[in-house]
Amino acid sequence: MLRTKKIFLTYSIFILGMMMGLSQSKKSKGDTYFFQYDYKNAILAYESELVNGTLTEEQYLNLGDSYFNIDGFEKASKVYIDLFEQDKLDDKHHLNKMLRSISKSSEKGRKEEILKIISSKFPKEFLENMEFNTQLLNGDALIENLNFEIFNLEENSPQLDFSPSFYNNKILFTSGRRVERTDKKRRKSNGVGYLNIFEANIQEDGQISTVIPFSGLQSSNFHKATPSYSKELESIFYVMSNTEDGEMSFDENGKNALSIVMQRKDDPVRLLLKDLSTSFYYPFYDHKSGKLYFSADFEDGYGGTDIYYVHTNNGQIMSAPVNLGPRINSSGNEIAPFIFENSFYFSSDVFYGLGGMDVYKAEIEDGNFSIPVNLGSGINSAEDDFGLVMRNAGDGLLGYFASNRPGGKGEDDIYGFKVDQKPGLRTLALKGKVVKSNKKSDILDRVSVGLWDVDGTLLAETLSDENGDYRIEIPWRETVVVQADKERYSTFSKRLSKNEVEALENNPEFDIEIASYDDLVEEKEGQKVVKTKKLFFGRSSTRLTPEIEAELDKVVAFVKDFPMVQLRIETYTDSRGGSSTNFRLTQGRSDAIKAYLIGKGVSSSNILYSIGYGEDKILNNCTNGVYCLEVLHQQNQRSLIVVLNDNVLFN
Repeated sequence: MLRTKKIFLTYSIFILGMMMGLSQSKKSKGDTYFFQYDYKNAILAYESELVNGTLTEEQYLNLGDSYFNIDGFEKASKVYIDLFEQDKLDDKHHLNKMLRSISKSSEKGRKEEILKIISSKFPKEFLENMEFNTQLLNGDALIENLNFEIFNLEENSPQLDFSPSFYNNKILFTSGRRVERTDKKRRKSNGVGYLNIFEANIQEDGQISTVIPFSGLQSSNFHKATPSYSKELESIFYVMSNTEDGEMSFDENGKNALSIVMQRKDDPVRLLLKDLSTSFYYPFYDHKSGKLYFSADFEDGYGGTDIYYVHTNNGQIMSAPVNLGPRINSSGNEIAPFIFENSFYFSSDVFYGLGGMDVYKAEIEDGNFSIPVNLGSGINSAEDDFGLVMRNAGDGLLGYFASNRPGGKGEDDIYGFKVDQKPGLRTLALKGKVVKSNKKSDILDRVSVGLWDVDGTLLAETLSDENGDYRIEIPWRETVVVQADKERYSTFSKRLSKNEVEALENNPEFDIEIASYDDLVEEKEGQKVVKTKKLFFGRSSTRLTPEIEAELDKVVAFVKDFPMVQLRIETYTDSRGGSSTNFRLTQGRSDAIKAYLIGKGVSSSNILYSIGYGEDKILNNCTNGVYCLEVLHQQNQRSLIVVLNDNVLFN
């Protein structure tokens, strides 16, 4: 059963008569049972009507949903696939249900085939999330040597127990357990009580004791659920049934929904979010950002229930709801947001998880979210796992979550866990800036940054943004190659050792520097040459001075950045002296330059020619017999490092 429904399911039957009277025209027996959440009887009625050929398309979909809601995935998948093949299953939420059903049925071989057909319907972020988590779960990259202990709480009841929240040294949670009251409205004829908020003491071993209804909140004959305590505001955020004058209030279609309220203990309740037609779930207040997170099923969502936030001023709503976007929200249901040490935890029943609902973790970076990572087996199971909270305790962490996995005491139980460090599957993340190597203040956007395995297989790729920032994450690897490319820039490539990779686990900052080709060359004498200061040799000398060597080191770096370049070394002199002497002098200087470059690691295959031109190419009027100032003669004394393949280097 969907966790969003869990909150109000237990009172839906109680108000059904009013809802049906207000909102429903005459329907089939299948419809009646379906809208009562009585899915087993709905199936019997719909199947009977199907034999008689009287089911509408909508009722046939209801039949599929009924199968799905009682875990009849084999039959659900057949209904969904049938509708899909008729182009009558198009909304993302039902596509998610279809894929979840296929994953748990004999039809699972069709999953990849259908995914190829429908992938264009999903945002790119969703597809990235799916691919990443599929790789991660298939790799089973659990943190090594993680001392992990999970235990069922002894105080769980046969009824629903879920939505734990820390409350100073206690825990608050939601439960459907019975409470002795004189107000008979509190209990329904079928024996299922309304949800209420309870408190309990936390023992040293993580178990809880002394479970009692939480006092100090506004009295209500109806639901109070999913508490979240803000220590900074000394207030509790929770959901409650919409009421007016002590009675349930309904929208024009006869629907009763849940609102979010805020209350300091024993103070008047403050209504924060209310819509008669829309329920709000799982509020969580983040004091650091002043944001109030919650779940809701608005029409602008990405599937079922999405996670939103509103800006607040100490809890007072200051903005319209903002959807967290496709990096967090999916075609499934997302609920139960929680932030711990800059990590954003939430639960989702998206089809690529381990089971029904799974808990995911995304890192918060400058207001953005990283790819949500499934926490893996342990916290997650083949059933529904949701509503995780945790805090530091001693040398490790203490946390709680809810699950309906086998072996519990009720439909949903609360489980505790102790762990040495944050639970989850191990990933490798790198982030940083991409800048010019010769001018680090110049940031570079749209640089392709990739991670490769040592065998040359691309593992992940991203682009730097307009601020030069990039972030990339992959399932854990002990060694990896980082590579960055941009047109007309050098290629950055570095193989990271095991020690370097492990160092990045705690500090993922990894800046990348690449060189701009156009910054390093210039046009001279009708050809492209490596940009250097003028090389001044001594009179009649071929000896390289320290100043010349410093400039030639720029050429060495240029070849290292662009190893495919082909060079020609050209040296010229002025008209003074004999012609043959000048040829020998300039050839000697070109050869000296070549020898230095090779000595510094430049391959001889990069230097196609080293030529001395003597006085053949005088740039001014200082030819033989013409008197010129020394500065004019020096204009003709020059060495050029010509790039011969400039026109094809980037083709």
